[in-house]
Amino acid sequence: MKLMECVPNFSEGRDKAILDAISAAIKSVNSVVLLDVDPGADTNRTVFTMAGEPEAVVEAAFQAIKKASELIDMSKHHGAHPRMGATDVCPFIPISEMSMEECAEYARKLGKRVGEELGIPVYLYENAASKEEWRNLATVRSGEYEALPAKAKDPSWKPDFGPHEFNPKSGATAISAREFLIAYNINLNTRDKKKAHEIALSIRESGKPARDENGKLLKDNDGNKINIPGLFSHCKAVGWFIDSYDRAQISINLTNYKVTPPYAVLDKVRELAADMGLQVTGSELVGLIPKAALVEAGKHYLAKMGESTGIPEKMIMETAIQSMGLAELGPFDLDKKVIEYAIARQDSLVDMKVNAFCDLLSTDAPAPGGGSVAALCTAMSGALSAMVANLTIDKKGYEKVQEEALAIAPLGQDIKLKAIECIDKDTDAFYAMMDAMRLPKKTDEEIAIRNAELEKCTQAAINAPLETLKLSVQAAELAARISRVGNANALSDAGVAALNAISAAKAAYYNIRINITGITDEAYKQNTLAEAENLIHKCQEICDGVERDLMSRL
Repeated sequence: MKLMECVPNFSEGRDKAILDAISAAIKSVNSVVLLDVDPGADTNRTVFTMAGEPEAVVEAAFQAIKKASELIDMSKHHGAHPRMGATDVCPFIPISEMSMEECAEYARKLGKRVGEELGIPVYLYENAASKEEWRNLATVRSGEYEALPAKAKDPSWKPDFGPHEFNPKSGATAISAREFLIAYNINLNTRDKKKAHEIALSIRESGKPARDENGKLLKDNDGNKINIPGLFSHCKAVGWFIDSYDRAQISINLTNYKVTPPYAVLDKVRELAADMGLQVTGSELVGLIPKAALVEAGKHYLAKMGESTGIPEKMIMETAIQSMGLAELGPFDLDKKVIEYAIARQDSLVDMKVNAFCDLLSTDAPAPGGGSVAALCTAMSGALSAMVANLTIDKKGYEKVQEEALAIAPLGQDIKLKAIECIDKDTDAFYAMMDAMRLPKKTDEEIAIRNAELEKCTQAAINAPLETLKLSVQAAELAARISRVGNANALSDAGVAALNAISAAKAAYYNIRINITGITDEAYKQNTLAEAENLIHKCQEICDGVERDLMSRL
């Protein structure tokens, strides 16, 4: 599922009524979760953190900016933090299944709307910047609010969106797309802040000053200090002593965990600490972390141990927690620390117990139905293939197929996770289509709006089982692979994986066929039917092959 975070900063940190009103504006938008509100009285600034589906996050961001423009008067604002607008900055951050360019496009979309509807000058920065010199927020915000009247007269400061004029009440807003920032601390078995800082200087991107053998700072021909670059890019670090923990820590900000992941920094710090006679006792995550970062860490340590990475994602993350000592200073609750879990909906079908799901399925409720069952069958197919692979790994007599078994197990887990998402996706699409049918149709305008929404929702109700159908083919292919090389004692399980795949494929195909009659877009209809028929034939052929092979060997 596509998920995006947004961290708008508002120039108000003292008036709770204003902050509550902005919070209410964000909470009024469905499919968005307000994760944190962090006010600062001295800075007179508050950082809001929200996340959810991209379109919904953009809407929530706009509503928050609109509310701030109504309630915050920048002409009366004073605070310790640099600022230039009621909504000072509003960055979008990709969390899962999103590219940085997609986030940048959403930044541009929001900027255009803020500029046009609210009359606020908008400047794009970082990964959404329209010109290289505006990538740096400090440049965009130079002179702060007080410099805006002069900028309004300077052609070079024409904003990306909105009027090129001074807005005394709201100032200007900077909108961007950036990577997720992970605040991460590494704990040492020492109270010596200097030792912690020495390691910090070695790992951080900016490095440390170069010195000669006498300890004198080295300078270039122009008299500038020479720095020795640090070991990691996108890494800021400092050593400090924490009274409440009675130990020194290396405090780290990782500004792009995809380039410099926490586990890589931790492994290197362990080496550097050992060279100094120190030990890393554990580490600490401040705030939340994207699931991908913790899963990657878990897989890294599982691979180092020579163990399968094709296990459930929560087990992978528990490996990361244990390997990184993340629970040393306090409990590490995945449901609270992993951003995808923290914003997860509370009414999902996938969180129901099996008997409750089957009970609901058996009632006259219109959903869940066959589409959700198809997705569940696909998930079980992927899970079974992963199981057979894991039963093959490290087993005597299967030494020659270890590499393939190790590759198949995580693929099965991936199919399982994607198919599980489709369980609720299918039901949600059905209910959206029902809502569209209830739209008014008394006037020509209402009829046109209703027809357009029906077409959109019907296509969504077809795309959901089409996604399941595509996954079921992948599940069938995986069942065929593991049936050829997997543990012979689990051969029947590989066969059941194939049976679940073809059942899912046919069920998804039926759902596509029953909904396709409501489509008015003939090109979409023909293309979708052709694709679905090719997929169902392919899945049937694969599963028939698995069954023939299985029956000859049982």
